[in-house]
Amino acid sequence: MKRGVFRRRRSRELPELNTASLPDLIFTVLFFFMIVTHMRDVDLQVRYEVPQGTELQKLTHKSAVTYVYIGRVKDAPVDSFYIQLNNSLATVDDIKAYVESERSKMSSEDQPRMTVSIKADRDVPFGIISDVKKALQQSFALKVNYSATEK
Repeated sequence: MKRGVFRRRRSRELPELNTASLPDLIFTVLFFFMIVTHMRDVDLQVRYEVPQGTELQKLTHKSAVTYVYIGRVKDAPVDSFYIQLNNSLATVDDIKAYVESERSKMSSEDQPRMTVSIKADRDVPFGIISDVKKALQQSFALKVNYSATEK
């Protein structure tokens, strides 16, 4: 046999890709996104520009937070503001029933931590916010938070 002469090997075929674990991987990724994704529960009917603040804190225990939106409605007069509770427009008189229904939906450990977060437009007259706070006091929702963005 001469040196430097190489024999040609037979061409090899690539082995087929094993896809047996592919469904497991797909369901794992799907499950991950189902857990991580938060769907918006409320369709906003009021528009609001959040005021700015300097002394801000993040909310803890978000499962115990209930939101009250106060802002303008499209095609309404400029100086009129509306209150939105969940997906419907409401009045100050509806707040007590709303707080009671939201409290009953919470777990027993979240009920004492219940916080009402007011997301109001920066131009809302303080009289409206004061009326909302009085209604919250009457329904024993004493932890109130005002949403703002950082300056």
